[in-house]
Amino acid sequence: MEHLQVPQFFGLLVVLFAAAKLLGALAQGIGQPAVLGELLAGIALGTSVLGLLDAENEVFHLLAELGVAILLFEIGLETDLRRLLQVGGAASVVAVVGVVLPFALGYGACWLLGLSNLVAVVAGASLTATSVGITARVLSDLGRLQQQESQVILGAAVLDDIIGLVILSVVAGLTEGQEITVGTVTKTTGIAFGFVVAALLVGSGLIPPLMRRLAKATFAPGTLTMLSLMLALGMAWLASLAGSATIIGAFAAGLLLGRTEQGQDIRKGVVQLGHFFVPIFFVMVGTAVDVRLLNPFHAANQQVLFLAGLLVVVAVVGKFLAGYAPIWFRGRKSVIGVGMVPRGEVGLIFAQMGLSTGALDPGIFSAIMLMVMVTTLMTPPLLKHLLTRVPGAEPPPRLEDVQELVS
Repeated sequence: MEHLQVPQFFGLLVVLFAAAKLLGALAQGIGQPAVLGELLAGIALGTSVLGLLDAENEVFHLLAELGVAILLFEIGLETDLRRLLQVGGAASVVAVVGVVLPFALGYGACWLLGLSNLVAVVAGASLTATSVGITARVLSDLGRLQQQESQVILGAAVLDDIIGLVILSVVAGLTEGQEITVGTVTKTTGIAFGFVVAALLVGSGLIPPLMRRLAKATFAPGTLTMLSLMLALGMAWLASLAGSATIIGAFAAGLLLGRTEQGQDIRKGVVQLGHFFVPIFFVMVGTAVDVRLLNPFHAANQQVLFLAGLLVVVAVVGKFLAGYAPIWFRGRKSVIGVGMVPRGEVGLIFAQMGLSTGALDPGIFSAIMLMVMVTTLMTPPLLKHLLTRVPGAEPPPRLEDVQELVS
């Protein structure tokens, strides 16, 4: 592993951010989410293309881990459990079916190809996520956020994130060598849910009065954000000690702080931190993609491409059919199905975890990455085809406004 000197580290950071911001802006310019540009930046800078960034570099790996913790902290801050409970049965059914069906199809596809049980579980789990941010931005651009179908999509996508976090915790335990049994899965799920429930019960009595006292005190600018980040990282550490995934702790901290009077101010500060750390995570995920494995003219790569194509098919079919699960719903189920398709950042987290733990080899990881990018790319134009822009609709809101609507 290459040892970085300080000037070299600074130079690589400059190159990383320049590529991420440039390609992210270009992606947004053609109507796609910035995360796709950041992934492409990582692919370009990785060892299989320019060779500037090593996916196994320990320094950048740690920065990427901090980035994903901040990302999950943000998701927790933007999630309102009370609002989720009011969404209705339709969103809940879409969410559950949208997790179970893609997982079953993905697991079955990998099993038919003769892949190991663990690989099939990780690949199937990567299909369960839904990127709420991508769909929310498209719906807002079209002036459709307040329509019934949109509310079901957004509610189901947020529920998918919560279910996906529990699944991720389970899969993390399995990739670390735990035996795949009903008892193991039940235990890991119980720990994940138990930690969140315990954190919410204990924290609900401690955090709000503590934050009110801190708000009355005089601190230097940014102190509230740093104290909140300390809580998130501390709870991530406690979650790890409890046998759960660190991101469960970061997410639980976000749930707690998001419900306080200072939640909006904390969110703004964390979003600013995320502008620095979160792109590092996505770029480093991209560096792990070996484009040489996607060459269709190389015989050894044909299985990787076949797996990628199969995963794309089951990923789209599983989420699309989930839109038709609430048979009593009278809205346009096709819109719901398409809105649930993009995997985005949560699917990337599953894939990266599988690669870093050795559960996935570079070929299978690249196949899952291709699935994530294709499903994320195809959703905006399909939604725009199904939903015309509402005449006289307000211009697209700022990202913070969209996140507030989602939460």
